[in-house]
This record gives sequence, structure tokens and C-alpha cells, in this order.
Amino acid sequence: MLTKSQIEKYADVMVWAVMEERRGKFSKGDIVRVKFELPAISLAEEIQIRLLDKGMHASMRPLVSDNMDKNFYEHASNKQLSFVMPWEETAVNSINGNIFILAPTSLTYLKDIDPAKMAKRATAMKPLGDILNDREYAGQFGWTVCSFPTEALAKKANMTVKQYANQIAKACYLNESDPVDAWKTAMKDMEKIRVWLNRMLVETNHLHVQSKNMDLKIVPGKHRRWMGGEGANIPSFELFLSPDYRHTEGVYFANLPSYRRGNYVEEVRMVFKKGSVVEITAKKGEEYVQKTAKMDKGASRVGEFSLTDKRFSKINKFMAEILYDENFGGRYGNCHLALGSSYGETYNGDLKTFDNDKKG
Repeated sequence: MLTKSQIEKYADVMVWAVMEERRGKFSKGDIVRVKFELPAISLAEEIQIRLLDKGMHASMRPLVSDNMDKNFYEHASNKQLSFVMPWEETAVNSINGNIFILAPTSLTYLKDIDPAKMAKRATAMKPLGDILNDREYAGQFGWTVCSFPTEALAKKANMTVKQYANQIAKACYLNESDPVDAWKTAMKDMEKIRVWLNRMLVETNHLHVQSKNMDLKIVPGKHRRWMGGEGANIPSFELFLSPDYRHTEGVYFANLPSYRRGNYVEEVRMVFKKGSVVEITAKKGEEYVQKTAKMDKGASRVGEFSLTDKRFSKINKFMAEILYDENFGGRYGNCHLALGSSYGETYNGDLKTFDNDKKG
């Protein structure tokens, strides 16, 4: 497991990260909600201390157990799946920050739940997310997320808990004397590359990704910009944009496995035509990926295209946690895409003029 010193440093990093994501606009009296799974209570306690010492109000919110979460999806009616507690809207209009700590006791407890049920729940909760997004764009809210080592994660990643904790410590600079300073240095270096990529966008019609198993064309589109390196995820080494999905063509292949809502997915191959997925195959998890891509029209379109530079990411093992696996550095770094929701902050302009044509 993480040592006491590493947990204390982790707390320093997470409080810095949420402030960084909001560009340092926090002040005394602000409300920061800390949502955590119970195995991570030691980290949550350290974060609480730091928030209180900064004069902020720390709203500590332990998450429901795996069984409670599973019970909800198994027993809730459609009406209950769509119901949102009335105080939730007040909360998202009031909090100034969110810190999430992932520490699962199981990765597969939702694997047999109908994806349509989870999609229905996600649709019901979307208006709350929209409020937070709007407040984030206005500089009123910031967020960050991290992962805490557990037996469940280590087992699925074929490691001991100690080995898994060592991977987290390495990836998050927790062995450094000043991990926050290490993150600041990394983000400054990432910013140089982000600026370079954005300069290239001016004269870039499309991006062409080729490998033994992949031949994909991504069109960034007008009014786009690369984003990343701002504290939203710890760790996060990726630079990403939301492209003009309408022009995505070719074959995408993921040689790295991942877990998504309890489902293990390996060697996914997707064929795109005129912006949408028309064929999906996978060595494992094929049916799950196919179902999720059919949830609605947007579920079959590219919402994110991402690049990770191996010089920044020290993640070189499968971690069974998408927060880490999407930031895989390894020998070559990585590129990946995500279907579904796009990121408004990658629009390089006034979001008030962000109409359907510009959304692309």
C-alpha cells in the first residue's frame, strides 16, 4: 500500500490539482466536495485537513457500496432510474470544486447490468453535469480525479497491491521530495507541446494515423484547440481535442486492454465511415462495445482524440483503470479515441456561439 508520507503527498497533489484546474480561482469560504470510495478514506482524510487549513468548506461524500450500486440498477424502475434527488441541483450550483477518489472493491460487479439501464441513468444525470460544465467554463468550478490502490485493481492488473501502489507512486511523482513542483514542471513541458500542436492546426486539414493494424483519418475541424495538462486528472499526460466527427474515416485499433463499467475489453477494432462506426470487433468484450456504440447517434461518433508522450508518462503496465490506461506511456506513448461526448473546452471560441454546425 501507499506509505503515510506518500498519502500526505498525494493529498497535496490533489488539492493543488483541483485549484490548478480552476486556474487558481479558489478562495476562503469556497465549497469543495470530496467524493471517495471507502478504501481511500485515509487519503480523503488528508485532503479534508488541507482544504480546512485553506479556509474552505470540505463536503465529504463517501460513495455507496458496490452492492448498493448494483441493487439500484437491478431493482430500480424506469421512473426511479430517471429520478434525480431534488437537492442535487442545489449542490451543483453551489460547490466550487469536486475531488473524486476511485478505490473500487470490484471491477466487474456491473458487468451483467443492461447498458441501456446505465445509459438511462446517465441521461437523467446529464443536466447536472451540464450545469457543472457551464460553471467550469465560467471559472466558478474545478474538478480532479485520482485512483487509490486496492486489492481488486491489483488483481485485475496481475500485480500485488504493493506493486500496484508503486506504479501509482511513480506515475504521480509521490516519491519526489516535492511532487507538486514535479507536476508543475511536467505541465510546463506539456504546455510547450500543446502550443506547438495548436500552431499546426492552422494548416492541418486532417490527421492520418497509420500502423500495422490501423489506418485512420481524423479531421480536427475549424475552431478547435488541443487541451490537457491542467490538473483535471491525476495522473494526466494526454493532450486531446474533440474533432469534427463527420469526417472520421478508416480503421481504429486498440492494442491495449481496458475495463469499462465492469466489462473487460481487449483488441478492439472499429471501422468508421462518414463519421460513424459501422463495424466493431474485439477479442474480448465485443458485444459490450457494440451495444454501447448503439445507445444513441452520438455513441457511434468520435468525441475525443488523444495523444500521450512517453517522455512524460511513466505508466508502462496495464493498470485495469482507464484513468491510467488512457495515459499509458510505455515504449512509444499512445494515441486513443473515445466515442460519445465531446469536450466543449476544445472549441477555440465563444461557447455562446457554439451552434450545431460548429459542434461538427
